[in-house]
Amino acid sequence: MEKVLLIDDDEELCELVSEYLGVEGFDIDAVNDGESGLDRALSGEYAIAILDVMLPKMNGFDVLRALRAKSSLPVLMLTARGDDMERIVGLEIGADDYLPKPFNPRELAARLRAILRRSAQLGSEDDAGDRIEIEGITIVSSARSAVMDGSELNLTSIEFELLRALMAEAGKVVRKEDLYTNVLGRDISPYDRSLDMHISNLRKKLGPRPDGSDRIKTIRSVGYIFTVV
Repeated sequence: MEKVLLIDDDEELCELVSEYLGVEGFDIDAVNDGESGLDRALSGEYAIAILDVMLPKMNGFDVLRALRAKSSLPVLMLTARGDDMERIVGLEIGADDYLPKPFNPRELAARLRAILRRSAQLGSEDDAGDRIEIEGITIVSSARSAVMDGSELNLTSIEFELLRALMAEAGKVVRKEDLYTNVLGRDISPYDRSLDMHISNLRKKLGPRPDGSDRIKTIRSVGYIFTVV
């Protein structure tokens, strides 16, 4: 059973989620404040964390910032429904995905499995054939290594998978639908802007080329392309 850390101050919600995810094959530990949640998240015991934004002692954003300084533990953030700013901030500082409250427990389980599946894929591939080098950027999937001009890129698991998917098809357009399916693990929906946010974060980390051009170009209403010169 995959060990999941649930950090939420709503004890009733924690009990309900723990019961449902337990039936779905997850092993859940719940804590109800940010400081305790951060300590447990850094323990190395867990495969993934579910993190609420509004927490006592230390809010979810501060927990995530502190966690990302030391760990690449996958994190799914729980945000307020309709609060785009919470989602944007969470993704910008390293959340792997988000789910607005109130949520369907079945969707929560599906999101967790998608994130864990990506993490497992990153750790199970061998070196043969999983190394891509383009214009000073080198990625090795089996080592979850992404290096640009000799410096390690600090990428989330989704950012890494996006970069790999785009670099594998360098010079070709990769459709949004395919990125949603293969990287985010769900179908595209009209109001889901999480892919755009992950691409934006990835662009910032890569930076422009010396001539000022973007390494990742948006093809409006179609998808994205990792450009080559």
